[in-house]
Amino acid sequence: MRYPKVFIIILNHNGKDVLPDCLNSVLHSDYPTKEVVVVDNDSTDLSFEKAKKLFDKFHFIKNNRNKGFAAGNNVAIRWALEKMADYVFLLNNDAVIGKDSLKKMIESAEKDARGGIFSPIIYKGKTDQIWFGGGKIDWMRMRTVHVISNKRQEKRAIKNSIFSWHISRTTDYVTGCAMLIKKDVFKKIGLLDEDYFLYYEDADFSYRAKKAGFGLKIVSEAKAYHLEKSSENPNKIYWLVYSGLIFFKKNTPWFWRPWVVFYTLLRKIKNKKKMKNKEKYAVDVKRAFEDFKKEKRA
Repeated sequence: MRYPKVFIIILNHNGKDVLPDCLNSVLHSDYPTKEVVVVDNDSTDLSFEKAKKLFDKFHFIKNNRNKGFAAGNNVAIRWALEKMADYVFLLNNDAVIGKDSLKKMIESAEKDARGGIFSPIIYKGKTDQIWFGGGKIDWMRMRTVHVISNKRQEKRAIKNSIFSWHISRTTDYVTGCAMLIKKDVFKKIGLLDEDYFLYYEDADFSYRAKKAGFGLKIVSEAKAYHLEKSSENPNKIYWLVYSGLIFFKKNTPWFWRPWVVFYTLLRKIKNKKKMKNKEKYAVDVKRAFEDFKKEKRA
């Protein structure tokens, strides 16, 4: 087969405990025509400097501040497209990929003229639990939901497939943890939306791509493993709520909009009760609603 040029982009922020494993996995990927770009969001733990010494054949870009996920990745995406990338593969710094995973995804993508964004099956750490096997946008509850199964269920699905050499299925969105994107998608819909600092930028990008006519696919033969370092972020709940409000404001279909307004009100009322009970994260949720309201007025 023809091997298109793929730029693997890894966004890093203080990833000294996870970045070396991530870079080792892409270094040992058997895909022949790949370029690796590490873009750093102003790390202070020397993870970026150490990576430059250990992986001197990779490309490195240093941002002068933490730009967030969308803006940070966009710096490297622009650079990759200028270098004539056929595909861009976004990979979290706390994830690793299987040796043949990129090749499997490219093989699937090259056979799929309509497909625009592709994902491997992503496992939770080193377990057999599937962290991401597809995603659903739940307009009713204003959230995005991962499709989760286990290796046994996935193997059964593969075994039962007639076309076991080209196993893929559709999804509402692809997670930015491991997202392979054809250059044509960027040409048609642009880059990641920088209104999102953290979370939901992947769902937004996927949704815009789907509306533009591109297929979103999970390639079951490709594998990645996610350590989910982001779960340690003390501001995770704040950003999930704040970015979720942005996503549903931008993308909710007209017939869901009255419900979303009502459901948002219910969430605020529920959180007021949690505030009175001094429940965990209630303050973060309140702050997210307040900041979103200020942003709307600005």
